[in-house]
Amino acid sequence: MAIKEQIGIVTSTAMQKTVVVSVENKYIHPIYSKIMIKTKKYLVHDENKISKIGDKVLLHGCRPISRNKHWILIKILSISSIN
Repeated sequence: MAIKEQIGIVTSTAMQKTVVVSVENKYIHPIYSKIMIKTKKYLVHDENKISKIGDKVLLHGCRPISRNKHWILIKILSISSIN
């Protein structure tokens, strides 16, 4: 079963109605017991272009909108102070 909601940070807003969001997942390495961080980028549908670079956003999985876009923007959790 796939994860339906994730929280990430907007890294790019160059496309129309699409933003790139980076999501970090932390896990413990099986041998060395060190906390590792994996980052994955998702293309997210943002209909009204309300998000900016650095915003923390909530994503929700949906039907495929395009070839690589399978997530929609639900809401902005915190606004960045980057101008």
